[in-house]
Amino acid sequence: MEFMAEGPWNWCAAGRIDPDRVRGALAGALERPVHDLVPGADLLCDVYHVGGDFPTLIDVYLAPSGVAEETVASAVAVRLRSAVLLPDDTLNPSRYVLAEPDGTLRAVHVEEVETDDGPERRHIRPCTGADPACATTAGCDRSRWKPDPTPERPAAA
Repeated sequence: MEFMAEGPWNWCAAGRIDPDRVRGALAGALERPVHDLVPGADLLCDVYHVGGDFPTLIDVYLAPSGVAEETVASAVAVRLRSAVLLPDDTLNPSRYVLAEPDGTLRAVHVEEVETDDGPERRHIRPCTGADPACATTAGCDRSRWKPDPTPERPAAA
């Protein structure tokens, strides 16, 4: 695994999780030290809390290249035993990838409200292709995280 710096990763986790626990889970997933915002450190992780269903915000700076963000988020979700949301590959503002506590990755939609403390996310629901949020110009069908139709929520025709 190469550890050249990449852009930041911005995630959020279900439940209020202690920042040291988050940094420990990230360190375990990457097999390297993770620091709070310490000048000169090579992998930085800021953790803070807001409201909503995913109140623990996780910002990873100088993220390593050579490893997929969703792979690391999945490993962190397993270590935290908590769901983690990360941005998907569309420009749809309500669409995310959910890393579940068992490591499963799937596309979801979330309602997001910007507050003075940061973004609050609520009302998670599976991306089925039939959700009104799927019809935006940055359609969910263009993502590598395809909508997951169910008998209760068939895909849009």
